[in-house]
Amino acid sequence: MRKTKLILSIFLFFFFLSTRVNAQFLMDMVDTTKSVGKGLLGVYKKYDHIRIGGYIQPQFQIASDKGIKSYEGGDFSPEVSNRFELRRSRIRIDYVNFGEATQPGFQFAFQFDANEKGFTVRDVWGRIFENKFKLFSFTTGMFARPFSYELNYSSSDRESPERGRMSQILMKSERDLGAMVSFDARRNVGFWSNLKVDLGVFNGQGIVATGEFDNIKDVIARVSLKPVHLSDKVQLSAGASTLQGGLTQNTKFKFLTGTVNGIKTTMVDSSATNLYGRSPRIYYGADAQLKIKNRIGFTEFRAELVVGQQTGTATSSETPTALLTGKDGYYIRNFNGAYFYFIQSLFSMKHQLVLKYDWYDPNSKVSGNEIGAPGSNLSVANIRYNTLGIGYVYYMTENVKLVVYYARVMNEHTRLAGYTSDVSDDVMTCRLQFRF
Repeated sequence: MRKTKLILSIFLFFFFLSTRVNAQFLMDMVDTTKSVGKGLLGVYKKYDHIRIGGYIQPQFQIASDKGIKSYEGGDFSPEVSNRFELRRSRIRIDYVNFGEATQPGFQFAFQFDANEKGFTVRDVWGRIFENKFKLFSFTTGMFARPFSYELNYSSSDRESPERGRMSQILMKSERDLGAMVSFDARRNVGFWSNLKVDLGVFNGQGIVATGEFDNIKDVIARVSLKPVHLSDKVQLSAGASTLQGGLTQNTKFKFLTGTVNGIKTTMVDSSATNLYGRSPRIYYGADAQLKIKNRIGFTEFRAELVVGQQTGTATSSETPTALLTGKDGYYIRNFNGAYFYFIQSLFSMKHQLVLKYDWYDPNSKVSGNEIGAPGSNLSVANIRYNTLGIGYVYYMTENVKLVVYYARVMNEHTRLAGYTSDVSDDVMTCRLQFRF
């Protein structure tokens, strides 16, 4: 009897998941799974619904040298210049509860990544919908920070294998723990229907840290113009983002870029008033996307510029994952970075040419031969990198795509040993993606 009930329960469960539905819940999700954002959930009008989806990205890479440091899927081991790896392997579960009538009451999402390197939880968040005015929602948990276009563009939809160096350094892992209020109209309110506004408060260290280690939070805001049609063939979208945050200055030592005897160098400020102050992380970004329809598909341009101040360490511009102590103070640098995409359909919608150029300058106050000059103590953390990528994307089916992509990485020439010329750290990636 128990076995019969168990079999019947399993049958009903999978029958429920596999049933085709007609209605579509049109919400632009904050999470980085773009396909979900296009139309996440099919629902019955008076029933709750669960959706399960995911994708895997097995790939083969060839580097121009052994043991290179890379932002094209991670560093290579010391004796390795080619590798197979499972770049991403993700399963996502979404649940939407419909209370009265057909209005969504709340949503829950859980996503994890499992590959040869381990198991990582990527998203665990809940969202409450306001249904009186159909304008607002509240999200809390672990989810993608609402900063930048590329950061919130799904790895399953993105044409390049990886986000740009700037995106990876400033917002490692993209996600953080926090809470957010969003304005996103679910009814026609004129001009305001074209806008989406997010305002959130987050721990600040992302999910790469073991937990929150200070009381300073990141406040992140983003205003997005949803895709609007300028004509029958031209579509435009855009956005502006800001992050206002920082880290507790639990040491009196603060390191800034300055000039001593005409030489650019790192200067230490050891004022007692620095102790327990705020070491800044302040970002400003603007982005735009232009899509033009043609007889074989689309031509698309994307661009984003980010500037601001970043708190890092002596050897890295990444956000520290723990408070520094003693004389290992924080290094505060002005930075700028950008990326540009050109995407062109070839022959048909199934084939795409991808050109991408991005740069990240972790210290805009210095450049080239000023780094490593006699009398200067500027480290590798100040070197600017430019990356030119060229790729081909073939959409074999709705669920399978092939990506072949070459990243030409160029560092500025300095006087530091090992960086007086361009380092050999280019990467060729061949990836198959399977999505369901």
